[in-house]
Amino acid sequence: MSHVKYIDKTREYYLGQGYEKPYVWAHFDEVPFTRLDKPLSEARISLVSTSDVTVRGEGDDENHAEQLFVGNVYSIAADTPLDRLYSRQEHYDKYATNLDDVDSYFPITRLQEAAANGRIGSVAPRLHGVFTAYSHRRTLTVDGPEVLRRCREDKVDAVILTPV
Repeated sequence: MSHVKYIDKTREYYLGQGYEKPYVWAHFDEVPFTRLDKPLSEARISLVSTSDVTVRGEGDDENHAEQLFVGNVYSIAADTPLDRLYSRQEHYDKYATNLDDVDSYFPITRLQEAAANGRIGSVAPRLHGVFTAYSHRRTLTVDGPEVLRRCREDKVDAVILTPV
């Protein structure tokens, strides 16, 4: 058993779902990250999470859902009030955690506070989520480029990644 129980639980979960091979964590010898070319206090920041966040009252009809999602990627306006956000996710360890505190997995309030306090320059107009898929190839060829496209549209300097 590894020291990080989450890894073991993830492997057990996918095997329990009928996948023939255990989950393999992505590993890259080269990481495509670069240094920020300006002070953080001047940077526009967005959020990218693997959480399933939904805005109450939206996404209930199929037409809206189709406009919101491209592949496994969705976006939420950064000025959406926290009390309108929730998770429909059912695939988490219900014994170890809960989804009541949206800020714990989609820290929109902390990001807004960082901007208000001058710690970061500004919050991007959209925050993003990526539903996890059992495919590194899909993440690299479809979902990752879609998130990058949206961040470039919003002139984002850096993102905070919050895996769930």
